[in-house]
Amino acid sequence: MAAALKAGADEVVQYTKVDLKKTVKQLTKKKGVDVIFDPVGGDFAQKAVRCMAWGGRYLVIGFAAGSIPKIPANLLLLKSCALVGVFWGAWVKRNPMGALQNMGEIAQMMQEGKLTDMVSKIYSLKDTWQALDDLKIEG
Repeated sequence: MAAALKAGADEVVQYTKVDLKKTVKQLTKKKGVDVIFDPVGGDFAQKAVRCMAWGGRYLVIGFAAGSIPKIPANLLLLKSCALVGVFWGAWVKRNPMGALQNMGEIAQMMQEGKLTDMVSKIYSLKDTWQALDDLKIEG
């Protein structure tokens, strides 16, 4: 969370330790969030959808939690929000020129210093499991 704040996030929420919907409503003055980027899925997906702003977008990136969430369609209707699958690998295969253009734009932003990497620690290959455990802790 400290890394997100350092990178420019306006707010961060430790969603496993607070009432997510209540906290998001407080932070957004009852509006809700416009975009949710979810690479995790699992038990918190439905709670996250309940935090959406009117017309928001929930981006399904993956299921790192291991379980695929069941999201009731009525929540999408009530929020007039969109549930969007983002399968980057398939998109690249279907749109290689667009992917090339995106990578060029990313390289340009890095060259201009607008986008930088954030390396907190370097691990040897033999310490891969420790690195993954550290990611879970530091998130």
